[in-house]
Amino acid sequence: MPQFSVMLGKLVSQLRMDIAYTPKPLEEIPIYAAEVNRPGVLFAGYSRYFDATRIQICGKVEYAYLEELPSQDRRARLDTLFSLKPPTVILTRSLEPMPEMLEFARQYEVPLLLSGEATSTLMGDLIGILNVELAPRVTRHGVLVEVYGEGILILGDSGVGKSETAVELVKRGHRLIADDAVELRRVSNRSIVGTAPDNIRHFIELRGIGIVNVARVFGIGSVKVSEKVDLVIELEPWDKAKNYSRTGLENETYDILGVHIPSTVIPVMPGRNLAVILETAAISNRQKKMGYNAAKELLNRLGLEE
Repeated sequence: MPQFSVMLGKLVSQLRMDIAYTPKPLEEIPIYAAEVNRPGVLFAGYSRYFDATRIQICGKVEYAYLEELPSQDRRARLDTLFSLKPPTVILTRSLEPMPEMLEFARQYEVPLLLSGEATSTLMGDLIGILNVELAPRVTRHGVLVEVYGEGILILGDSGVGKSETAVELVKRGHRLIADDAVELRRVSNRSIVGTAPDNIRHFIELRGIGIVNVARVFGIGSVKVSEKVDLVIELEPWDKAKNYSRTGLENETYDILGVHIPSTVIPVMPGRNLAVILETAAISNRQKKMGYNAAKELLNRLGLEE
């Protein structure tokens, strides 16, 4: 699987950090590791498992520890940190860089950044962004919409009606995330987040009409940048020889980057209102996550419990 990166400049912009020193434009400095590190153990003298690919964050504890060290020891510990050339060192809580920090940052060409946030807050925000930006990803041909708060990935062959269904859902007050190409990222072992490539975001293709800018036609409230995938729906032409689910008791899943997402197949035929069906599927999926299953309740009422 390819290794992804995010430019340091993007992180600085999103987290509103200041620059104390940088050897070159931050837009040219890539970050490859989603984990971050506090170098307290390194300052204490242990560096065996130090990962130099991680962003290093110095908070009040690390800063106070360095201040209490004799000048010679403080220089030695900071020299060790910056000589390992981490992608950047960040000072939190609006702490002023020590002269030694600026000296070694320049010597080893390591960016030194400043943040006014509390250390734990910055770490949480930074890890959240890195998990998305550096997540393993794959692109699928389909449509991603948000229906009643549920992210629904609509798959199916070209011409089956995915985009038309999405437009009808948008007209009914739901939101479009991506059409045609859906970029799916595994942000955790249980979550897949979908978005659209930047160059086609908010555009949708309707055969016979052409390209439509959904945000312009239906308003900015009709679109969304990203959404967690809660349900996968595969549309296919109705096959009379195939047995489709009629109770919903089956627990079918669709594998995306090793994450198993609940899924179902919906047959398409003239007269079926797919938008209403997808709305119902979204509500049903939400109920199941909350512990209610209508099919099981019906079986209980009929005395046919499994």
